[in-house]
Amino acid sequence: MTAQAGIDVRGAGEGRGDMLDLSALWAAIKRRKVWIIAPTLAALGLSFVAVNVVTPRYTGEAKLLLESRGGFYALPGQLADSGQFDSEAVQSQVQIIMSRDLAREAVKRIGLVGNAEFDSGVGALSAVRKLAVMIGLGGHPADRSPEERVLEKYYDRLLVFPVARSRIVAVEFTSRDAALAAKAANTIAETYLEFQEGAKQENARSASNWLSTTIEPLRKRVAEAEARVEDYRSRNGLFAGPNNTTITSQQLTDLSAQLSSARSQQAESQAKAGMIRDAIKQGRTFEIPDVANNELVRRLIEQRVTLRAQIAAESRSLLPEHPRIKELNAQLLDLEGQLRAAAERTVRTLENEAKIAGQRVESFQAALDGQKKNVSTANDSEVQLRALERDARTLREQLEQYMQRYREAVARDTMNAAPADARVISRAVEPTEPSFPKKVPVVLVSTLATFLIALATIVTRELLNGQGRPLPAAPRGPRWVSAGSPEDEGDAPGPVQGAAPRHARVAGLLTHAGKLGQTRLDLDRPELTLAEIAERTREPVRGMAPLALVLDGAGEGAARPRDLAELLAQRCRCVFVDLSSDHGAGAAGFSELLAGEALFSDIIMREPGSRLHRIGAGRAGRSAVLAAPDLVDVALDALCETYDWVLVAAASNDDGAVLAPIARRAQAGLVMSGQVGNGHALETAYRLSELTEAPVTLILDAEGGVPMQPVSRTQMPVGA
Repeated sequence: MTAQAGIDVRGAGEGRGDMLDLSALWAAIKRRKVWIIAPTLAALGLSFVAVNVVTPRYTGEAKLLLESRGGFYALPGQLADSGQFDSEAVQSQVQIIMSRDLAREAVKRIGLVGNAEFDSGVGALSAVRKLAVMIGLGGHPADRSPEERVLEKYYDRLLVFPVARSRIVAVEFTSRDAALAAKAANTIAETYLEFQEGAKQENARSASNWLSTTIEPLRKRVAEAEARVEDYRSRNGLFAGPNNTTITSQQLTDLSAQLSSARSQQAESQAKAGMIRDAIKQGRTFEIPDVANNELVRRLIEQRVTLRAQIAAESRSLLPEHPRIKELNAQLLDLEGQLRAAAERTVRTLENEAKIAGQRVESFQAALDGQKKNVSTANDSEVQLRALERDARTLREQLEQYMQRYREAVARDTMNAAPADARVISRAVEPTEPSFPKKVPVVLVSTLATFLIALATIVTRELLNGQGRPLPAAPRGPRWVSAGSPEDEGDAPGPVQGAAPRHARVAGLLTHAGKLGQTRLDLDRPELTLAEIAERTREPVRGMAPLALVLDGAGEGAARPRDLAELLAQRCRCVFVDLSSDHGAGAAGFSELLAGEALFSDIIMREPGSRLHRIGAGRAGRSAVLAAPDLVDVALDALCETYDWVLVAAASNDDGAVLAPIARRAQAGLVMSGQVGNGHALETAYRLSELTEAPVTLILDAEGGVPMQPVSRTQMPVGA
């Protein structure tokens, strides 16, 4: 709870003067119920009569779906159009439906000219209208054309809007005639579709006219470009052969192939001749295929075989020196010579073929070199030829595209070949229920509105006259703040002269310009004491807990700062920083934290049997802690961000310069006085009030300095 909660607990009835007296308001409403019931019934009757007298109006509604309907068959040579309508396109179509050109056509088709509901020129003018025309407040209907007169009412009764999150457009038309309302909605939708088709056909017609005037000159340019290509090719001999290659390139290829063949033949003949010569030298003449396959050599070999057979036969009966044997041997030698001569002729033949092949290689090489020169000369001409062909091809492609578009435009110009990018998905039917007036809603709304207005008028009047508020409470003394229970509120305030009973609360005397006050501890209801302390505590910074500086007034038998900290710890998270003495200096404390030798977890100690967290001065003593006010302020900020209350206890006899840094940081100052009339405690409180802007409170014991006892845990009534 905040400090305001303490004020509410201490004096629950003080704020009643700002509350409304609902019972008085209810009594005033009952007294003036006629002023509420009568207008409500009158509004009920008038609205009932009005909705039955007013001429009803009917609304016909047609719906259009916006979608691209140009498909492949409607547009030959193209794929289906997959474009979609975005929100801006849908809004654009809505404006087209509401355009004046479409409205004039729709008015003619519906037949609104001459209809008394829409044409103000039908019938005689009323007296009021004649007077308005005479004084110049309006024009005479005859001054405008019939269509202009009808268009004004036409737009009043027409409503075109896109259906949310869709590509559907609704067309609504309102009229007193239900059949006319439905007919008008359908006619407007059909007229819009015809306008769309007409716009597409007009675009196609204009495109076809433009293309027809462009294609013929383009065709002539294509013919001229192609003629220039053929003329340049014939003049430079750049005729194309198979595979789209020029004659010179083909000749170069053929010469290269023939040169390769001649070189292969030359190498083969030279290799065979060398092999035959080696075989002759080694006596293996007949192992060479070219020699063995020679017809003359085969006959000589057969004759040699026959002669050897005869020599063998004759040798059986004749001696080697016989003339017959010699003759046969001479014939055999002659055959051997003929065989060698035949082999040599074969070698010479192959060598001659190799020479012929070499000459062919030389001739082909010369022809190839000459053809290369011709090809290099023709390349420049081919570059010019390709440029001319490229120009001719570009013109040809452009002509073909124009021809294709011309055919498509002609197809679109044909009737029903360019459908509108919309279609009717819901035709308007003759409505059976009027769209205006809605009888039941109109009656209910008018009756309820009249009732609320009458009721608000009565309540406002009572509040302005002051009849809705209770009488103010009796004023209290300016120097006293009530801190007692409801049964004690009637007691006359006055200075406290003695100890109060344990069950009573004692008022705190405000002194020293309202900064210095006193309160007593109530052990039966300690939450009231804590509420009083919270009331006299300044609001801390957001996110921070209040910090209170507690000084011991040295009263005999009085409660100590640690006792107050234990009482707070029973109801909230409270940390007690004891800088009043060096007691327990052997343990780590605040001085070690400031020196960086310990952490918070090392110096925060929990009191046995209590929820109170305690931090001592440390081994260096309280003087070392109070000598570093900047570091102390940082450490106290960290504690205020962690706990609900931070109590810092100091000695009452400390110098003002020592206490000033903590006093300026504190949101409350507490002095444990014990008994009334403790001069030392009162002097300490005055001195503390001069060091801090926060309120200073003297804490008095309930019964003459009886120490505080633990109480049962209740909901904490104080907090930041």
